Amino acid sequence: MGAKQAVGAYGERVALRYLQQSGLVVLDRNWRCAEGELDIVARDGDALVICEVKTRRGEQYGVPAEAVVAAKAARLRRLATHWIRATGVHPGTVRFDVVSVRPQRSGAARVDHLRGAF
Repeated sequence: MGAKQAVGAYGERVALRYLQQSGLVVLDRNWRCAEGELDIVARDGDALVICEVKTRRGEQYGVPAEAVVAAKAARLRRLATHWIRATGVHPGTVRFDVVSVRPQRSGAARVDHLRGAF
């Protein structure tokens, strides 16, 4: 695993713990199909939550959530439709969140949870 993949895997572990501690029930992780991958699929009450996790060590390219541009959001919507069809889950509502993880030089990573990001 390269450095970039290791940082991403770390961010997903941090985001997973954060979401679970926030009361979300995780249904799936790293779900893949031919079109791409969903990082975390969870339930928040009646809502199905598609969580995109973005991890950056610095902010020279902006905050992590800024990496979810329109094309990425559209792909995540398509992937959510594929996941729903593949699993047979019938959600009341679907929400798309972005969880930004910023590792710190010391101490816990900073986590920002943007609910209903797009």
